[in-house]
Amino acid sequence: MRIPAHSVCTAIRDDIVAGVHERGSRLTEEVLARRYGVSRVPVREALRTLEAEGFVVTRRHAGACVAEPTEREAADLLEMRMLLEPLGAARAAQRRTEAHLKVLRGLVRLGQERARRGSSEDLRSLGGWFHETLAQACASPSLTSMLTQLRHKIAWMYAVEALPSPVESWAEHGAIVDAVARGDGERARALTALHGERATAAHRLRFSVGGEGVRTSQHAVNMSGLRH
Repeated sequence: MRIPAHSVCTAIRDDIVAGVHERGSRLTEEVLARRYGVSRVPVREALRTLEAEGFVVTRRHAGACVAEPTEREAADLLEMRMLLEPLGAARAAQRRTEAHLKVLRGLVRLGQERARRGSSEDLRSLGGWFHETLAQACASPSLTSMLTQLRHKIAWMYAVEALPSPVESWAEHGAIVDAVARGDGERARALTALHGERATAAHRLRFSVGGEGVRTSQHAVNMSGLRH
């Protein structure tokens, strides 16, 4: 059985984002293969993908290492998201399916309910799923991929403080979905831009405050059920 490289890539990326692999630390194929229970071949392919995405760099005499982004690079990511997410929402208003709308509306209902209860951890997960679904609804694989990479990188570089008003934030999500459902691309774009501006204010660089140390992996990489 050959484990797909994209599964290994996802596992390594998730652990980089979670801080399991520290910035600047070496990523040796042998150690990673042992950690994730795979051969070195999918690890090698995964590292190439992660290098193309900007999570990994290859250094002379050291090999593959976790990248060490600068504050300027991190700031650029937030600016890129501010430009691309409104575009994605405008495209979603033109191209979304009923299935996308059903998922988005369900997430908004859950988010508004959790916001009223003050369940912050649930809200972060639901917010991620909301923006992922909205990106998929734009029906542009390249734009969806770019938005997904931006979210991964921003989650890696930034800690997000609790929004001052989660109820208001989820009301904004609901308004975006209403605009998408009506096919109003310009309103979806404007609402998403405004929502992004407010959300960006809650981001704080992780590595500007001395870092958070190495954390334990959030999940065991169970690949036993994967097939060719």
